[in-house]
Amino acid sequence: MTTITFTKTAPPEWLLAMWKEIDDKTFGKGFDCFAEHAVCNLGVADWHGREAIRQNLRDFIDTGFTAHHDVVEYWDSPSLKIFHGTVAMKFDDPGMEPAQPSMAHFFYMDKTDPSKVIRWVGAVGPTGF
Repeated sequence: MTTITFTKTAPPEWLLAMWKEIDDKTFGKGFDCFAEHAVCNLGVADWHGREAIRQNLRDFIDTGFTAHHDVVEYWDSPSLKIFHGTVAMKFDDPGMEPAQPSMAHFFYMDKTDPSKVIRWVGAVGPTGF
């Protein structure tokens, strides 16, 4: 068993920068928070490497919607960061109603470089029932 102490605090700049890159559909330096060999598991996604994470998120966002991520709470520890928020999704198809699902994300930090995310596990939604 492992015990980790968390502090509820404001989200760090690296996390806000990453969400902004997604919201703005720019996918630039905000992804530098990931280690080069990071792994991302969002729902059924299994993406390996910072560039694969960047490209797959770009491909996903470009499927017909614009997102805006909001922080509800952020919990910090040296090795694990936990983010809870919502994502407002506005679809390009005018026949689709906007959605604002809840999301939760776990960011595991690289032991060799604790300023970089080595693994990202997250879930969003569902967007409706």
